[in-house]
Formats: sequence, C-alpha cells, structure tokens
Amino acid sequence: MKKLIKPRGMVKSDFDEFIELYKADDRSKRRESKKNERWKSFTYDELIARDKTNLDIFWLKDDSLEDTENLPAPDILAQEIVEQLEAALEEFRSVEEVLPSNDV
Repeated sequence: MKKLIKPRGMVKSDFDEFIELYKADDRSKRRESKKNERWKSFTYDELIARDKTNLDIFWLKDDSLEDTENLPAPDILAQEIVEQLEAALEEFRSVEEVLPSNDV
C-alpha cells in the first residue's frame, strides 16, 4: 500500500530565498535565484508572449463588498461612522467603570 503524504501549510521559511532576493529596500540590488527558476523575473514581452496571458486585474473584485455605485451620500456615511464610534466609546466607558481603579 502506498503511503499518502499529507501536504503541509506554508511557513515563513518557504519565503526565505524570495525575501533575500527581493531586496525591498533597494530594487536595484534584486537578482534572480541561482538555484532554480522559482523566483525568476520576466519582462513584459516574455509575459505577453505566453498563451492566455491576461494582466487585467478586474477579476480581483471582492463580491462581498457593497456596490459602490449604490452607497449612501458621503455625509450619511460619515454620520453612520460617528454613531458607531460613539456607541463603541460608550461600551469602553462602561467597561472602564467596572474596572478597579489604580489610583495611588
């Protein structure tokens, strides 16, 4: 019987080589991986030459977000935010009232 290998989740060490090569502080020092093509850079022309390449990001739309064209007016949104913040502040005040005082 063949033993099944359980896939593991990704861990930070999976990205160590990428982090080393990426050079977030100085892009001019970036380089490709010498060990493999895992972190290879591609030119725009190389990407476009691939079959079915699509660089449009419209498909990233989050359907859980409300339709922005049907949102209430900004002043109404602002008022709702203020009301929610005031309610949260009241909750914190009620918690503060029941906490023991640390006055010396």
